[in-house]
Amino acid sequence: MFDHLKLLRCFSFTASRDWLFKQSFSNAGLRSVTTDLSHGNPLASTSMHCWIPKSPNRSKPNLLLLHGFGANAMWQYGEHLRAFTGRFNVYVPDLLFFGLSSTSEPNRSESFQARCLMRLMEAHGVERMNVVGISYGGFVGYSLAAQFPEKVEKIVLCCAGVCLEEKDMEDGLFKVPNLEEATGILIPQTPEKLKELIRFSFVKPIKGNVYGVCRGEERFDQINTQRS
Repeated sequence: MFDHLKLLRCFSFTASRDWLFKQSFSNAGLRSVTTDLSHGNPLASTSMHCWIPKSPNRSKPNLLLLHGFGANAMWQYGEHLRAFTGRFNVYVPDLLFFGLSSTSEPNRSESFQARCLMRLMEAHGVERMNVVGISYGGFVGYSLAAQFPEKVEKIVLCCAGVCLEEKDMEDGLFKVPNLEEATGILIPQTPEKLKELIRFSFVKPIKGNVYGVCRGEERFDQINTQRS
């Protein structure tokens, strides 16, 4: 019997969306740049990818958009970009360990992310900026503002529990009881955990196997490929 799911996998949803987002970012006046932040140190190589203005307008304020956990610059802001580019010089980086940004440093803290972001912005000649951070990006943005208050003019934190305490989870604030369970969902190691993450991510259940199974497994395969 003909397996229609195999046929659907031949037409990559994620690859086509990536292509569309790249076109939309380019059409919005941004270009893709990867910057080496390691300063020639091969033992601690760090590079960050960022969408930056093709022709920055020095009369406009600068806006740094930080994506959330599990996303990247394009997937988080692709559908909202044009709302900002008319009024700001927009910079949209991939945070380290996401998208095309990487490091061999063992440090995984938000403060390290923030320091690397500041080096990235300085490399592009940005002295002062406004910041928008979603979820995990909000934690990084908060750390950026705390470490470099003279560089950050305004900051907007969206869905970022910077004041969250462990007892809040124990008191039932979320559907998961502790950080370990949350980590198992946010960093899925199996297709089943990825599907659980998708169920948590949507208000209404996604109908049909095409999205829930085919696309979910495809994305999981891509995640594993990037890790290996």
